[in-house]
Amino acid sequence: MSTLLTLLDAFDDLPQARNLREHTYEGLGDTVVDVGCGGGRAVGELAARGARAIGIDMDPAMIEFAIDRWPASEFHVGDATALPLEDGSVTGYRADKVLHALAEPEPAVIEARRVLAGNGRAVLVGQDWDTFVIDSDDPEPTRTLVHARADRIPNPRVARRYRNLLLDNGFVDVTVEVHTIVWTDDACLPLLANLGGEGAWLDEQAARARNDRLFLAFPVFLASGTRAD
Repeated sequence: MSTLLTLLDAFDDLPQARNLREHTYEGLGDTVVDVGCGGGRAVGELAARGARAIGIDMDPAMIEFAIDRWPASEFHVGDATALPLEDGSVTGYRADKVLHALAEPEPAVIEARRVLAGNGRAVLVGQDWDTFVIDSDDPEPTRTLVHARADRIPNPRVARRYRNLLLDNGFVDVTVEVHTIVWTDDACLPLLANLGGEGAWLDEQAARARNDRLFLAFPVFLASGTRAD
């Protein structure tokens, strides 16, 4: 748990990530569900903008942490495919870094349509786990690490499907954007370790960080659509 939260916080603190996160809030209306809310940062930020923001995560420990961090906000334990919300009860749906964890993401998108009111907006955000660009003196093990990490994820390439998932499940006016995150300081070393890096490979990356030569980049896909009635 602490490792995951550390990774999430380090990423969310990046100016690029913060700007992208704020962009995802646009057009969500006055009642928003954030699915897979994790530590609750988006819920707290949406509430600060005046929305009724509801955070849902299937991990009770995450929900406890989110409540501690954002005590004035609303959080519930729940599954992305069976949200504890009434039909048509929200104007906005947001799922950030969520669908890759689901072996079958389509039921979650169907559930998004169910809870959205007419003309409600859904936003799906996430990275492609096969597409991490890391500078290294030895590219072959780097390539192997990235693909091996992707293979441990239920749906590592689902972000490529966001557009089609929305189109196939009752959404119109679907758009897709790609935002590239570039990370060049030692705050990303835990992410590189999480990829499976160790030993000499991770030592090289740490040395690069000390010498301001570290480079990690990856694309984040943002797809949005409006519920079709």
